[in-house]
Amino acid sequence: MPDMDMLATGLDHPEGVAWDPGGSLIAGGEAGQIYEVDPGTGAVHERASTGGFLFGVTPGPGGSVMGCDFGRAELVRIGADGDVASLSRGTEADPLRVPNFAAYGEDGTLYLTDSGTWGEDDGSIFRVGADGSTQVWSREAPAFPNGCCLTAEGDALLVVESRARRVVRIPIAENGAARPPTVVSDLTGSQPDGVALAADGTMFVGCYRPDRIWRIPPGGEPEIWAEDADGVVLNQPANVAFFGPDLDRLVISSLGGWNLMTADPGVTGLPLRIPSV
Repeated sequence: MPDMDMLATGLDHPEGVAWDPGGSLIAGGEAGQIYEVDPGTGAVHERASTGGFLFGVTPGPGGSVMGCDFGRAELVRIGADGDVASLSRGTEADPLRVPNFAAYGEDGTLYLTDSGTWGEDDGSIFRVGADGSTQVWSREAPAFPNGCCLTAEGDALLVVESRARRVVRIPIAENGAARPPTVVSDLTGSQPDGVALAADGTMFVGCYRPDRIWRIPPGGEPEIWAEDADGVVLNQPANVAFFGPDLDRLVISSLGGWNLMTADPGVTGLPLRIPSV
């Protein structure tokens, strides 16, 4: 396992973690907390609380954060000033149930996974506009769709299907529609959760169980990059994200604990897409 350092502690079971190019890490808590973490000192500041249970967190325009709130069953927008507002509850026919992770596309559209009910393979992926307009985008990755990210080219969405133990690639058609998915990587033997993409195409995938992080080279077979059989250093490392001015460090959440860990991934991360408005 690579050398791991504790970056910050005292967070309330953080699942989502992401780098805000403004200079801080953001993370969520199980009581709806939105944390800001200084990457240099590890100091933790609570910006706001939604009162729910935050899963994925995504940096938005103007220092805002888009939070996938399982407790409220909605996508929320947390402003730079800490103001919390509902952005989407799904559609009338398909209300959100388990909003899990969101990623911006080339045109500012937010792709949002709704994991559905574990064991029933009824998850879906939504498209959410800046005004909150929402539609179901794909139902073809239904086995608990979880973490997601755009490819470097922006022509496809990579999605972790936790119950199917795999990562799939869903191409984005020219008209914005979803094309049929293909399997990118089989992660049998684990319950994958979150994904981070390096600039060279390497994927890092955090696992809810076991306490493991996969490294998947572009076009190659997955390899166990880090694993903690005792769950002491890594404790349900649900999400991973590149951070820092050069995106050359990897931060690892701890859904089962209170810490953010960090390590050298040996590659640099692909910058997240964040709309200007």
